[in-house]
Amino acid sequence: MISESSSFVKGVVLGGAFCVVVTLLGHIKVGHGTKAHHHEHHHIQAPNKEDVLNLSEGERMELSKSIRVYCIVLVKPKDLGHWAAVKETWSKHCDKVEFYSSENVKVFESVALNTNDMWAMMRKAYKITYERYKDEFNWFFLAYPTTFAIIENLKYFLLKKDPSQPFYIGHTVKSGDLEYVDGEGGIVLSIESLRRLSRVLEDSDKCPEQGGMIWKLAEDKQLAICLKYTGVFAENAEDSEGKDVFNTKSVGALIKEAMSTHPQQVVDGCCSDMAITFSGLAPNHMHVMMYGVYRLRPYGHTYNDALVFLPPTGSDND
Repeated sequence: MISESSSFVKGVVLGGAFCVVVTLLGHIKVGHGTKAHHHEHHHIQAPNKEDVLNLSEGERMELSKSIRVYCIVLVKPKDLGHWAAVKETWSKHCDKVEFYSSENVKVFESVALNTNDMWAMMRKAYKITYERYKDEFNWFFLAYPTTFAIIENLKYFLLKKDPSQPFYIGHTVKSGDLEYVDGEGGIVLSIESLRRLSRVLEDSDKCPEQGGMIWKLAEDKQLAICLKYTGVFAENAEDSEGKDVFNTKSVGALIKEAMSTHPQQVVDGCCSDMAITFSGLAPNHMHVMMYGVYRLRPYGHTYNDALVFLPPTGSDND
């Protein structure tokens, strides 16, 4: 996790190289770059190499086992191709993943929310999650079906964060006076943030399900407004060098940008070595990313990461 030559560093770069071939000529979703912006919010950084090496072996093992991530994926019937890809790829590395669908779909198992509105779906998903899993997990990751996530890097980022504190993190964006975590890059809530959210969701004045100005906003902005009432504010997640780790674009799009803006340093100008998410991926691109991140290895090379985050039993894709 912490070595500069770690499998994830090489995997992301290799996966990116493959994604460039299949995405550069395709449609690229508009998003935000990886450069950190100077916002008023806090910039929360991942631990550096020394932070982990200074821990005892016992502390490392305890930490690696204590970080448990529950994944929420919001889907609709039109997303079946992406739904299948997420189910077959990165979501297997969550400690538990559930798909929350706008309606019941016979093809895949899901929690039917019986609404097509994204804000209503998000609200219901968080309420159900808190009721069922508040005593089982300490971190909650929400993603859209076009998102690819490297859960081990997320766990590394959260390594020394306290889930009993109100963390709400991802790729932050400023819209007027509102700062929020962009849902395209994924949203992470600590158990304390989820607890506070579950309470304010019951307050129709502060956090209405519909009606009023809040209903006209995108669901990630509405979430930010509700959380602000509880004292939880958007925090930008960065690596130890200050680069964003939650990305709202695909690797291919980011490399394409870097080729024009940083032609001499394409990889450094593109992405963090400890990137957690990429967005705007087609289903086949997710399988390519799995190949680059988890499967392709240089024979005989030894990885000397201080921590090991083993995927759950049944994760047979790496």
